[in-house]
Amino acid sequence: MRIVVVGGGAAGVFAAIACGEACPSADILVCEATEHPLAKVRVSGGGRCNVTHACFEPGELVQNYPRGSRELLGPFHRFGPRETFAWFGGRGVELKTEGDGRVFPTTDDSRTIVDCLFEAARRAGVRLRKGCGVLSISGRRGGFTLKLGTGETAVADRVLIATGGNRSSGGLAMAAALGHSIVPPVPSLFTFHIDDPRLKGLEGLSVPCAKASVRGIDLAPGPILITHWGLSGPAILRLSAWGARELHEAGYRFTLRVNWASPRTIDETEAALAADRPAHPKRRVAAVNPLGIPVRLWERLCSAAGVPEVAVWAGISKAALRALAAQIAAGDFLVTGKSLFKEEFVTCGGVRLSEVDFATMESRFCPGVHFAGEVLDIDGVTGGFNFQSAWTTGWHAGRAMAAADGALS
Repeated sequence: MRIVVVGGGAAGVFAAIACGEACPSADILVCEATEHPLAKVRVSGGGRCNVTHACFEPGELVQNYPRGSRELLGPFHRFGPRETFAWFGGRGVELKTEGDGRVFPTTDDSRTIVDCLFEAARRAGVRLRKGCGVLSISGRRGGFTLKLGTGETAVADRVLIATGGNRSSGGLAMAAALGHSIVPPVPSLFTFHIDDPRLKGLEGLSVPCAKASVRGIDLAPGPILITHWGLSGPAILRLSAWGARELHEAGYRFTLRVNWASPRTIDETEAALAADRPAHPKRRVAAVNPLGIPVRLWERLCSAAGVPEVAVWAGISKAALRALAAQIAAGDFLVTGKSLFKEEFVTCGGVRLSEVDFATMESRFCPGVHFAGEVLDIDGVTGGFNFQSAWTTGWHAGRAMAAADGALS
């Protein structure tokens, strides 16, 4: 059986390994357009490679996928983070879980994961060609012809498209040519550009439990980090993922509401401030922070609320107290743009999920063609979830292609 995998990223290489290990007689070729297969694996997690997330309950795991949660539930029951630990552990790579649930190799070096994948591919008989993109796919199951960027052609009984989710991905054009609908890709994980005097000079300051919301998207609170260009941190990244398409359509210009004292509402914040006031009537408001907000941010919020720098708690008016509560629990910030989150470029969009059988990752329109990874309209939040969906969809696709040759019967 001849297999061609289009794309040498995490999903494509993992699928090729799964297929080769299950069907040693298969002739498996991975075509990577660039000179750098597994490039994203190399840079993930600041070069440490955030392999997966220590979330072992599929029903809980899928809640970290703005798109693809329903479709991934079944596949995660068969190959999820627990199986990822076992897969790498069985090949000599020990993984560790950090306090926030992210999982890394104990070496803290992505080369450990890259080398493991390359060695597993070699042992499985997988051939990898670098600088060899695929321009087109024609034919049908048992007789596909692929036109390569080198001018050559390749033939295959089955094809896996795993080219990633970028708008320029050739895999999307190939999928469309095979009859698939493509949800236009847009960035999914990004930070917000905000030019606001309340944030100036506070770069590096983090609020551990804050809530950000926009355009009716209201998610659980989490850490927010003030940066040189605006706001970042888990709460912002989750919001960017769930609001990816809406924020793209807004041209990345929108009003962000931040609650620095979550879960308190404005009324609850005002009540908390009023209740604490008698404890220090003669002290300056800007010098006493009863809500645990970082001192420098507290001072900025007091100023933004119009509280004079010399004002003391005994003399603050009810209106000023209300204005301060509003700045704390419902501050509005104008977002004027975005930046990608480090090197972890993730998109939403891709091949429409209803057109793929998630038991086998096979096309419902073109039997013999399979999909894996971000070429599908799947994306997860930061923390190892995107790699987990790559391993999961790749494993299912690889095993299904092997089963087509009777290897798993």
